[in-house]
Amino acid sequence: MAWWQRVSISRPGVPGVAVAVVAAVAAGAIGMGVASAAPGSTTDTVVAASPVAGTPCSVTAKACVELATHTAWLLDQGRIVRGPVSFADGDVNAPTPRGNTYKVEWKAQHWVSREYGTPMPNAVFFAPGGISFHEGRQDTPSAGCVKLTAADAQAWFDYLKVGDQVQVR
Repeated sequence: MAWWQRVSISRPGVPGVAVAVVAAVAAGAIGMGVASAAPGSTTDTVVAASPVAGTPCSVTAKACVELATHTAWLLDQGRIVRGPVSFADGDVNAPTPRGNTYKVEWKAQHWVSREYGTPMPNAVFFAPGGISFHEGRQDTPSAGCVKLTAADAQAWFDYLKVGDQVQVR
């Protein structure tokens, strides 16, 4: 059996919980804000996230993607742990989704695209339609995915866990 025929998948078995994020603006500057629910309410307190220096993403992100500059980072509690790295993304016919926050849905170390029949090593799926980080050529556009070099795709696969937040800007 070839490496691309072996499939290794991790997928959560518990549905996610929607969380509302409340941003606070204090004294004309955006920073950390805290919003509290009314007494007796079952709503939890939510803390709005500050941006991570040098990236367009907030401290809640574990992976950050900036499409305009083709730059990505791995983050940990507001600290850059890898990056900036370059990547290839989708084209006008199959754009990478922009301006959203996602969660890692599942991972497959040896995956083959069902639609295109092409290998997608170290795939980390995070958006509807099979959008993922994965290893791929840097000189051609993707079908909406974020294609990384082999070393970067391995790092993204090893670092990101199911449920981690991905921000695409």
